[in-house]
Amino acid sequence: MPQLPNSRTESDGSAVIRVLSYNIRSMRDDTDALARVITACAPDLVLVQEAPIFFRWRKKLARLASATGQVVLTGGGTAAGPAVLCSLRATVEHTEDVLLPLTPGHHRRGFATAVVRFAGARLGVVSCHLSLHTGERYEQGGMLLDRLAGMGVEHVVAGGDINETPAGGTFARLSAALQDCRAVAPWGGELTFTPADPRRRIDAIFATEGVEVLGCGVPAGHPGVTERDLRAATDHLPVLAALRIPVDPAGSF
Repeated sequence: MPQLPNSRTESDGSAVIRVLSYNIRSMRDDTDALARVITACAPDLVLVQEAPIFFRWRKKLARLASATGQVVLTGGGTAAGPAVLCSLRATVEHTEDVLLPLTPGHHRRGFATAVVRFAGARLGVVSCHLSLHTGERYEQGGMLLDRLAGMGVEHVVAGGDINETPAGGTFARLSAALQDCRAVAPWGGELTFTPADPRRRIDAIFATEGVEVLGCGVPAGHPGVTERDLRAATDHLPVLAALRIPVDPAGSF
């Protein structure tokens, strides 16, 4: 498998970063395997879904961040599950957790959002986990697009568990407005659910136009990522993308 580009700062101040999106099922599985997978991917940003949200959830998420060379940026219980971790390479401008309208009888959903900088590149970041229910999921897809448009940042990346395949209406709505990174620059594996017998691509990373997608896919076969760890870590496979983020035209803050 060809190597995904490593993180770096370009001479013009733009940045190549690695973004990992991963549903970690509340860390109910093999957390050592989970940490090894994340560490091997060497991400600058980890967009987490199903972070712990109950008893001592902050401590659990902090342990995962520490074990993988990351820090907790935002989310977890305050975003109903989505979270964002980042490497020390990122400079944080601001964060905000957003709870979505609650449909009686359904799970609460939310977005973990942040604006970060890598050298001269400024980037909006959103981690999301959309509904299992078709109509509600479609509405949440629209809320996600509205959120991205309202962040006041030219370049944005969003990743998460979409809970449907690219043939679904919500996935299609997102990919019509954003770059579906896997479709733009396929790399690694495609299907994300389940690790033991992957048959569907329901996890994805999206980016606004202007972000250059250098490669995106499931990091099966990536150095340090073993099939055993992927199966043991959680019930989804992760999605890893390498992205080139242009220099922020507004300059530094």
